[in-house]
Amino acid sequence: MNKLSRRLVLRGAGSLTLALPLFESLGRSRGVRAAEEAFPPFAIFLRQANGVASAQTTTELGEEPERFWPRNYGRLNPANVEGRALEELDAYLDRLLVVHNVNMVDFPYADGHARGALQGLTARGPVEPGLAGESEADGESLDHRIGAELNEEGRESLFLYAGSSFGWLGGACISYRGPGNRKNPQSDAVSVYRDMMGLDNQQFTDVIERQRSVNDLVRDQMDVLLRHPTMSRADRERLELHRAAIRDLESSLACRFAEDKEAVLDGESAGYASENGDHILAAVRSHMSVAALAVACGYTRSVAIQVGDGNDGTTRYRNLESGELMENFHFLSHRRQSHDAEGAVIPEADLLHHHVDRQFARTFRHLLDELAAHTTPLGGSLLDAGLAVWYNDLGNGPAHGAENVPVVIAGSANGFLRQGEYVRVGGNESSTHNQLLNTIGTAVGLRNADGDPLDDFGDPRLPKGILDDLLA
Repeated sequence: MNKLSRRLVLRGAGSLTLALPLFESLGRSRGVRAAEEAFPPFAIFLRQANGVASAQTTTELGEEPERFWPRNYGRLNPANVEGRALEELDAYLDRLLVVHNVNMVDFPYADGHARGALQGLTARGPVEPGLAGESEADGESLDHRIGAELNEEGRESLFLYAGSSFGWLGGACISYRGPGNRKNPQSDAVSVYRDMMGLDNQQFTDVIERQRSVNDLVRDQMDVLLRHPTMSRADRERLELHRAAIRDLESSLACRFAEDKEAVLDGESAGYASENGDHILAAVRSHMSVAALAVACGYTRSVAIQVGDGNDGTTRYRNLESGELMENFHFLSHRRQSHDAEGAVIPEADLLHHHVDRQFARTFRHLLDELAAHTTPLGGSLLDAGLAVWYNDLGNGPAHGAENVPVVIAGSANGFLRQGEYVRVGGNESSTHNQLLNTIGTAVGLRNADGDPLDDFGDPRLPKGILDDLLA
């Protein structure tokens, strides 16, 4: 028996599947069922703007020290990330893949933020060159492709956004259905949760109570049958198969947060349009909780989460030392009191940028906690079944570089990717970003038109292929 679909349960038809099996008609082995229940891989993307506080030389501050990347390539351990933003992920180092030398293309967007944000999940240039803040990406984003091809009945992937709706690049800007066809995001996690469930709280509670009572009845019947002296071995196996189906149904019905978590969700979700970074990141955590539930329940295999508008130019994150809110993140990334290169220099802006990176790392850790808390039908962690990808628009702040864009991947997609390592990819290749997206797409199950692993996502002029350096 296949795992029961969420739609079947929520229609109320789940109780019909609980009648005891006609033993002579069910003959599939438990081994077949186990193979079919390997949890399908998924991808959840977290986008950060403005690069990271890494080693560089700037006009404003001179030599800036390394505060993000691990100290050495190879195995990740606490010593390798000590003093870096990545030490916030200490508990998950053995499940991380930190990717160095991911290089975007300098497509003619006429603005570094447009180039990074719009290219980030599309690997495409602009529909029309030179429009800067008015730009649109000339192709589909990977998150949308995963949903369209792998979700049940082609359901669109989730696109979640916390930040100003009127900021640079028009606010939410990373997810595309196709050329110039930008997806509208959802921001209120509570609304997303209720839409995903398809029922109001009272209706869903009624369904759960009805199914629980039927489950109890069927368990009693099965116990009597299993003790019957004439029950054959084959029929006992079929009955065990049916017992497993009941466990599946209970798992499907568990695709709802506990009441205390619903209350937390309701409280955290409200600040998604704030300029206060605490409120923004709380809303993002609520997005992550819903995203983890959505993939756990089979609602989607793809979620994109964007934090801040195109240059995150209104959010003021907190100084982790003083406890005060800092200047808006875009100013810090420029190291100046300005959205360009003309304002007064902000003292220690590189250190303040590092404080923002640490807060994003902590927020990403929340997503990993959520995924690790879910168990798949075969008993493994949801985190191991899929991929959580924290990526950036830019390689660094003031220079708005397209090279060495930070990428941190958690999870292995059922063993497809390496884990617990800091890896440099691509040798001396100048473009590896589209190949990174090919690798992620292949890991979750996408294929090209010939049925081979996805190798041609993004601009058709770019080198094809995947990054073998990331494969397990």
